[in-house]
Amino acid sequence: MRPSLLGRFVRRLALTTALGLAATGLAATAGTGPAAAAGTLQQVTGFGSNPGNLAMYEYAPAGLAAGAPLVVALHGCTQSANDYFSHSGWQKYADLWGFAVVFPQTSSANNSSSCFSWFDATKDTRGKGEAASVVQMVNTAAAQYGSDTHRVFVTGLSAGGGMTADLLAAYPDVFAGGAVDSGLPAQCATTLTAASGCQQNNQNLTPAQWGDKVRNANPGYTGPWPRVAIWQGGSDYTVYPVNATELRDQWTNVWGIGQSPSATQTLSGGTTLSVYNDTAGKPAVELYSVAGMGHGLAIAPGSGADQCGSTGAYFLNTICSTYHTAKFWGLDGAPSGGGTGSLPAPTGLGVTGTTASSVSLSWSAVSGAASYTVYRDGAAVGSAATASFTDGGLSGATSYGYTVAAVDSAGNTGARSAAVTATTTGTPVQCFTASNYAQVAAGRAHQSGGVAYANGSNQNMGLWNTFVTHTLAQTSPGYYVIADAGCPA
Repeated sequence: MRPSLLGRFVRRLALTTALGLAATGLAATAGTGPAAAAGTLQQVTGFGSNPGNLAMYEYAPAGLAAGAPLVVALHGCTQSANDYFSHSGWQKYADLWGFAVVFPQTSSANNSSSCFSWFDATKDTRGKGEAASVVQMVNTAAAQYGSDTHRVFVTGLSAGGGMTADLLAAYPDVFAGGAVDSGLPAQCATTLTAASGCQQNNQNLTPAQWGDKVRNANPGYTGPWPRVAIWQGGSDYTVYPVNATELRDQWTNVWGIGQSPSATQTLSGGTTLSVYNDTAGKPAVELYSVAGMGHGLAIAPGSGADQCGSTGAYFLNTICSTYHTAKFWGLDGAPSGGGTGSLPAPTGLGVTGTTASSVSLSWSAVSGAASYTVYRDGAAVGSAATASFTDGGLSGATSYGYTVAAVDSAGNTGARSAAVTATTTGTPVQCFTASNYAQVAAGRAHQSGGVAYANGSNQNMGLWNTFVTHTLAQTSPGYYVIADAGCPA
């Protein structure tokens, strides 16, 4: 975000953490020389004229096949490429599904808080500055790995999210899709002085006016347009939630579709997914709203298929956004929005029972189906021979979204059903002990006038600093109470 807004914040942050780490201990390779060693994060030099004065880092799993996708991942302010590589979870899915990742890095030489310059028209537009440097990195990596240039994607956090939106607008011919995490609409600000207004305030523009900012970034381009995922915390007081609405308005307008969702779904971590389909019925824009989450990237540490990342400043334990973003882009190899077979989507999917650890489902049988695949929060979790299924091993008092698809005798999967939401029984209480400063940074509290208040209950926690510590219990999504006397979990 803009330096004047972040300056005081970064000085406070230095009391407890060192986010502005340069990537250290990383070997450098020349962009025109041998391929970087697979399986490690490597710096690449000589990737072009580099008008934006950026550093290029890349990761690829061993044995990466030619024709694989390529992802560009942009860090947030005060972060480095190594921070994003270490915490975001992109390495896990690059290894699992087979694709390369480029991690551009800016520095304090470009911006005092090491922010990408999403607000500077001399740096974030087509052919200029940092935007041009990122595209040079794409060209270098694509040539090095033999990447599929029709499957290049870009994602970013905070200022990196703002730059992601700008890149999607300036280079829709380069990027097939993007994900803006706690970021801003394309070309919301074109000067430093206008940046804070974008971060905190409604710009009162119509969807068409937002869409024009994209269309004007590359005049004459008529499509195809990138498919865009938007991630936003409901308690983000750095980049306010209105930005997600504006991003939704911008990209649905570019696609020529309305602002009413085609479908909604409840995911883990207090997340609501709103899907906006194109005229062919395929998701074009997806908005993920995470209740109670502050400013940062949504991650969910663990070994499950839909778990990823590690916690840290601006890496918040809620839901693995990287997993859902990669699935939305089709990086798992599955087509987005439907299967390969001709069987119709099952109808009548409903919840027949729940316990603290299981959900039972049933649906209407499909003629010609040999079996059915059941999906939880977008990931396949089991197969059923008949039109019913019980999903076990779940967390108590948690909402899950389910769909089901019929599979024919040749193993071809048909279209997925409409989604239903099931909530397991039990009481989901989680407790977090940290300084008032850290509680605010994690999105569990907010500050006003130098005093911290618990989100939801608004209980006074005392001074907003690193010296006062409290335990907060989350009794419902986004609702926290002081629990210093003992966690009720």
